[in-house]
Amino acid sequence: MIQKDHTTLTRQQTVKVLDNEALTESTFVLSLERTFDFRAGQCVLLGLPGKQDMREYSIYSSIDHDCVQVLVRAVETGRVSRQLQRCKPGDALVVEGPIGYFVLHEADIADRSYVMVATGTGIAPFRSMVQSYPALDYRVLHGVRTGGEAYGKACFAEDRQVLCTSRDESGQYCGRVTGYLSEYPPDPGALFLLCGNVKMIDDVCDLLEASGVPSESIRTEVYF
Repeated sequence: MIQKDHTTLTRQQTVKVLDNEALTESTFVLSLERTFDFRAGQCVLLGLPGKQDMREYSIYSSIDHDCVQVLVRAVETGRVSRQLQRCKPGDALVVEGPIGYFVLHEADIADRSYVMVATGTGIAPFRSMVQSYPALDYRVLHGVRTGGEAYGKACFAEDRQVLCTSRDESGQYCGRVTGYLSEYPPDPGALFLLCGNVKMIDDVCDLLEASGVPSESIRTEVYF
């Protein structure tokens, strides 16, 4: 299982907020002016000027988009996420990055198929990847509580995604992504990218390895 490296690749800088789009009561997309390049799947650290607290968010937009977008869920006790939720166009934010190696390798893009497994806002790097590489051979499994949390759903081809809903029946599968994978084992020759909460990642890794998927074909990004 390959974990990400948090080596910082660019310096800290201040950027302007261009837009703040609410998706649900607690989840939103921040659009920031673009002052740096990044690879699909990477993250940035965000915070407010003059504040020490910064938090890491996966980039939601494609590598050729004219701004940098991040998908954020505001948590009740979150020092940074609640502040970001109140941001308005024109406000300044401190950004550091991009960081991380949860990315696609050029040698694999044309020749390998991908199975992308996400929970909640863990869908963000996969939206960036699919939007950046339209010819990518992929399948997305997205685990959420209800269909209203299917962030970025329209960006994935209908025949390449399975929405797994655990608290309603609005998805293609009623239950968790682990349940889906147990009932419908994927091709063990694919590359598996997992992004979301640590319990999901641990459980899916166990399922995949029990199905014969080699550990070097599993790459993870943990959201705590």
